[in-house]
Amino acid sequence: MAGHVQDRWYAAKVGSDGKTHKVKTERYGTGMRYRARYIGPDGTEKSKSFPDRQKRLADQWLNETEADMARGQYVDPRAARTTFQQYAESWVLHAPDPNTQASMESQLRLHAFPHLGSRPLGSFQPAHIRDWVRQLQEDGVRGSYARTIYSNVRAALSAAVDDGHLPRNPCAARSVRPPTVDDKRVAPWTPERVFAVRAGMPERYQAMVDLGAGCGLRQGEILGVAVDAVDFTTNTLHVIQQLKLSRSKPVFARPKGGKLRDVPLPGPVADVLRDHMKQFPPVEITLPWKVADGPPVTKQLVFTAPRGGQVWRTSLNDDAWKPALAAAGVIPVPERGQPYAESRENGMHALRHFYASVLLDAGENIKALAEYLGHSDPGLTLRVYAHLMPSSQERTRKAVAAVFDAARAGPSRT
Repeated sequence: MAGHVQDRWYAAKVGSDGKTHKVKTERYGTGMRYRARYIGPDGTEKSKSFPDRQKRLADQWLNETEADMARGQYVDPRAARTTFQQYAESWVLHAPDPNTQASMESQLRLHAFPHLGSRPLGSFQPAHIRDWVRQLQEDGVRGSYARTIYSNVRAALSAAVDDGHLPRNPCAARSVRPPTVDDKRVAPWTPERVFAVRAGMPERYQAMVDLGAGCGLRQGEILGVAVDAVDFTTNTLHVIQQLKLSRSKPVFARPKGGKLRDVPLPGPVADVLRDHMKQFPPVEITLPWKVADGPPVTKQLVFTAPRGGQVWRTSLNDDAWKPALAAAGVIPVPERGQPYAESRENGMHALRHFYASVLLDAGENIKALAEYLGHSDPGLTLRVYAHLMPSSQERTRKAVAAVFDAARAGPSRT
């Protein structure tokens, strides 16, 4: 049935003369007068009502709706009334793994739902996203964390477009800009700082610094190193797992991005690991695999807590790493009874930056460095560490100067 506009104040009635006349209905003078009706793609009737004297607007709305259906851009009004929070809470359940799901749920609940959650999907405009991004900055949510939250909101709205809840993603508008991320250049530590921090660590954790600075491991990968991952015969470290938290519970899991890799194990680092395992014998630890309720897996861990359990990341950072930073003069020593200052740029990740700087300074190529660091894209490695690559300026000057000098000298005479 083709769409049409119904006048609910009048009805057609055949009179005694046999002619059709318009007569007033019981609704005459009350409520919305015009109802635009059409059959949607799902086969059910849809409608929208308009007040008196807006017949033209009703016709226009119906024509636009039918044109949208013909172009494949139709949005069901009922679907458009679904709020962003209602949709996103369902969408996030399809996250690739429970840990990612928990992180996305937390970010949306804290930073997106308070500002965008009650808005119907069909009402979204680019201005609403611009206002929200500005509010994030005013709330102090900045940098890569804000960019991650924005990416999640954009992904949810893209899925809503695919599911027919709104015609286009407001985040895709040219006027919408994601939160900015400061392009701070990595400033690698000096060898003196690395070994000063190492000296400030408790003895049972000092070898962690060697693995971070000498093999480029992430903190979770260091905590998850098992005996069977260390090959002293070939001097190779197999990075095949990490120790992480899933809903605040420790679990074993693949390294970040699921990327397994083999890293050269330098002789001095291998010697440190041998000595460490003699002084602090590895302990079998059983934890769930990947998620808090995952199957149990037992690993003989190289690094364990004083009482024999796994090392908790927060305890390591607060009780060992930060005091070592203060002892080395990297961060100030707090006043008595006060906590250590937060210093994200001086976390254990600084050891990976040191490792990268050493390899680049020695002439290692970006592709090999990306492989050792566990980066899936060498382009990421290049963007982070390009400024640390040895300068070619002097080589350029000499090469060009040689050509110019030869040209000015003219052809050689025999």
